[in-house]
Amino acid sequence: MPYSVVNALTENQIGQLHALYQNEWWSSSRTLADVRKILQYTDFIFGVTAPGSEELLAFARVLTDHIFRAVLFDVIVHPEHRSSGLGSFLISHITTHPVVSRVEHLSLFCRPELGDFYRRHGFTAELGELLHMRRDSKLPAGDRG
Repeated sequence: MPYSVVNALTENQIGQLHALYQNEWWSSSRTLADVRKILQYTDFIFGVTAPGSEELLAFARVLTDHIFRAVLFDVIVHPEHRSSGLGSFLISHITTHPVVSRVEHLSLFCRPELGDFYRRHGFTAELGELLHMRRDSKLPAGDRG
């Protein structure tokens, strides 16, 4: 099935994205207001639809400085369309984007069971001495470890 990629979401698609987020452990607490703010401050939005349809089948977003670093966030495929090649279509479209394809490093976060999928698209977990760290703003300073 051929797909279309949209780089801005309609009001209806924003609601569909919010519904997709509600089905995932990592994004189920996002409110519709959160989704609107995410979209407002994202550099590149990639929504996938069937041609002639407004139904959002897949989504991802990229934050980037346009030269050295870009981070791929929120790769999500509608549950009814998983294992159909749609995720690969989406990743291929993102990695060939005129700006994203020229960035020195494109990074992402994923669960270990998705590692093989992303490795097939050129991503690696072999980062040498690089240490991934994060600060959780919801924890008191002494509990942040």
